[in-house]
Amino acid sequence: MSLTVVIAPDSFKGSLPARDAAEAIAAGWRTERSHDTLVLLPQADGGEGTLDAIAASNPLSVRHAVGDVTGPDGRPTPGQWLELPGGVAVVELAQCSGLPLMAVPDAAGATTRGLGEVIRAALDAGATSVVIGLGGSASTDAASGALTALGLRLLDERGEAIADGGSALATIASIDRSALLSPGAVTLLTDVDAPLLGPRGAAAVFGPQKGATPAQVVELDAALSHFATAFGGDPDAPGAGAAGGSAWGFATAWGAVIVPGADHVAELSGVGAVIPTADLLLTGEGRFDAQSLRGKVVGQLIRRAATSGVRVGVIAGQVDIASDVWTVSLTDLAGSSHAAMTEPGRWLRLAGAQAARDLVGV
Repeated sequence: MSLTVVIAPDSFKGSLPARDAAEAIAAGWRTERSHDTLVLLPQADGGEGTLDAIAASNPLSVRHAVGDVTGPDGRPTPGQWLELPGGVAVVELAQCSGLPLMAVPDAAGATTRGLGEVIRAALDAGATSVVIGLGGSASTDAASGALTALGLRLLDERGEAIADGGSALATIASIDRSALLSPGAVTLLTDVDAPLLGPRGAAAVFGPQKGATPAQVVELDAALSHFATAFGGDPDAPGAGAAGGSAWGFATAWGAVIVPGADHVAELSGVGAVIPTADLLLTGEGRFDAQSLRGKVVGQLIRRAATSGVRVGVIAGQVDIASDVWTVSLTDLAGSSHAAMTEPGRWLRLAGAQAARDLVGV
């Protein structure tokens, strides 16, 4: 009997993009069950791979290169955005302002200016609404760099523009919004619910991941608080702390709406409509653990499948949680995490084949 199998993994961060992961799993499945219908819909949650995931499942999308933009540490880096029908521009912070682009982590000095330059290019090209994937940020600047590139002026007590980076926010004396570009609807995709400030905020929780010392965490939280006092908005809103406070910055400047990234990408990619028609869903990510069930791609897809009565299998680099769904670990298959990350495509193919045997049989 032929089955319809949806293959919808997230990226295996640090080793394989979601599209390549989906293709490898599908290749393995076909070695056991070549007659099944496989629907490949790579996923993302707003972070790395968001453009690729949305483009892969939207044949009418058009990817635009904008040339070099300002990277998070000031060095040039290529920028790009995705055009969807209806004048929608999708941009990905990780693509132009992400932590892997840094030569050396610098939570206090890194900037989102390049993200703003990409958004400006999309608006100049005629985009009327913007979807911004927030995740993988190198900075803690609350989107100040991006908003500056879009016309916002943050001035010190001498009336001069402040430097880029989160720590410089403490020097703001006045804010001039008169030249700030104003797009239509703006949607922010994130997978965290952290506020801007405090022990659960952007600096405290995510600053150390970007290289911040304990002293810099205190400095950055104070600088973000100063910016919030001057700029307004709601620093306590769930998700405001996403991407170094970028969610709060865009929400304050543009009235942008913060939404769960995994759910939004699922709708844009069409996986939400396809799952109820499928016999089986295969998803996956680098690490399947307790965090996966708290707004991440895999957890959201498991919930969608359960609602529709569709069986689920999870393929992960590592499995660190007991679950009711079928799982396989690439680390276990390969014998070590190093081996699994060295040849992820090979082990994903083997995992896809094992999924076919275990979940259906040949």
